[in-house]
Amino acid sequence: MIAILAPGQGAQTPGMLSPWLELPGVAEQVELFSDTAKLDLRRLGTTADADEIKDTTVTQPLIVALSLIAAGQLGLETTHSTFLAAGHSVGEVAAAAIAGVLSTADAVALAAHRGAAMAAACALAPSGMTALLGGDPDEVVAAIEAVGLTAANRNGAGQIVAAGAQDGLTKLAANPPAGVRVRPLPVAGAFHTDFMTSAQRPLAEFTHDLTLNDPTHLLLSNYDGTALATASLVISNLIGQLTRSVRWDLCQATIAHLGVNAAIELAPAGALAGLAKRELPEVKVVALKTPSDLPAALALLDNYGAVSQGEHTPDFQVVVTPAKGVFTRHDDLHEGQQVARGARIGTITTNRDAHPVIAPSAGELAEWLKHDGDIVAAGLPVARLQSEA
Repeated sequence: MIAILAPGQGAQTPGMLSPWLELPGVAEQVELFSDTAKLDLRRLGTTADADEIKDTTVTQPLIVALSLIAAGQLGLETTHSTFLAAGHSVGEVAAAAIAGVLSTADAVALAAHRGAAMAAACALAPSGMTALLGGDPDEVVAAIEAVGLTAANRNGAGQIVAAGAQDGLTKLAANPPAGVRVRPLPVAGAFHTDFMTSAQRPLAEFTHDLTLNDPTHLLLSNYDGTALATASLVISNLIGQLTRSVRWDLCQATIAHLGVNAAIELAPAGALAGLAKRELPEVKVVALKTPSDLPAALALLDNYGAVSQGEHTPDFQVVVTPAKGVFTRHDDLHEGQQVARGARIGTITTNRDAHPVIAPSAGELAEWLKHDGDIVAAGLPVARLQSEA
């Protein structure tokens, strides 16, 4: 199986749209996307400078538009290939369109409304984000929470992003965890925290009139790395994710556990491809940055995305731990057994408490990923559930 990855905010660069406009049909696609976003995406993607395109109201629809243009050049809407889609933050909107949940035009419009709503939320109170590079992940998260901040992005490969009030970010920068490099990010506010609560209602209202379909390909959630099976789940996830942490580490864990052997990061590519190369060394990766990368991406799709006619794509969900501690499987639960939604499949024991590990959906216990007595971090996959689509 092949994974199609859609990047998030921060991937943009001045002029990134220019080489794609040389391809047949792209200019017309950009014109349509500009109309739906109510922005001049052609100008923004060709001649606007770095300061202008880092504005959240511009960045989000511009990135989603370019990702979907690149996906169109791969023929993902008409291909018989099987793939899973995953996007980082606003990249989830592009991934939802690629998986067939909504049209590409609606996806760009949704990204524009998302960016505008988040920008308005940023204006309500001063906040920001800081990247922490290196160190023990649990110690880094503990240090973030100790100063009242949120671990807003857990990207894997030693990258965690703290977000919240400016005074907390100042304290964290003054006293970072041992061996950790601190890098403030040039963003408007604390994305993926409670600072974005006011953005959820306008985004939800915009989705009411959208035409939606259940995913036709596996679509992973940033919330916990599990697959989203219905359109309603996808939309509620996109709205809820404004205030929840991006768990890209769990998305990569799911990709690994599903046996994905190739991945393409859509334009504007680079960041997710780099993370995949470090975290998933067995996976062949192509960063689709410009049209010159299309031959390599198409070859990867041909080699690793083939599916025979009539083959069913299984839906997977990864069950993750609610806390750090010692994992114990539930008695008499074995691989191959059916598990009900909400069933207890195991327990995490800490020094003070015992936390149940709950199945988020019904399905067959396809694989245990952890053994009795394993010490696990919070949010770590411990089992994989499967149900045939």
